[in-house]
Amino acid sequence: MEFLQLNELILSKYDDHYTKLKVIFERTIELIETHHPDEIAIEAPFFGKNVQSMLKLGRAQGVAMAAGLSRQIPITEYEPKKIKMAITGNGNASKEQVAKMLQQLLGLKELPKNLDSTDGLAAAVCHFFNSGKVIGAKSYTGWDAFVKQNEARVKK
Repeated sequence: MEFLQLNELILSKYDDHYTKLKVIFERTIELIETHHPDEIAIEAPFFGKNVQSMLKLGRAQGVAMAAGLSRQIPITEYEPKKIKMAITGNGNASKEQVAKMLQQLLGLKELPKNLDSTDGLAAAVCHFFNSGKVIGAKSYTGWDAFVKQNEARVKK
């Protein structure tokens, strides 16, 4: 998958928290306008020990969600454990394990230096797995439809 690039939004260069939120909103809008997604998957907030960090993360998630909602894009949230389970089969997997599995699943040549960058990709892959969609697969309304569309494969 040559087209897939993991981009990381570097917010440390901004001192003001509100400016960081504005940058997140604008970058999310830019991604939406570039890629025209049908749906957005996001990691649900998790409960940590640092209340200030949780508050900042919640605000960042909120502005990203607001960007999607402003374009009428449905949003689905996944618990971190569910994302890890979908990607690795282990809800307690490390970031390294999730990143390595994503690398294998998607044929990525290299991983980003900051593994936090893979969180969004993991949420997207989890959402795809949970959607029941299979790339290139046909859907059938029942056995009759399957037989009709696959007569050469069915023995009579």
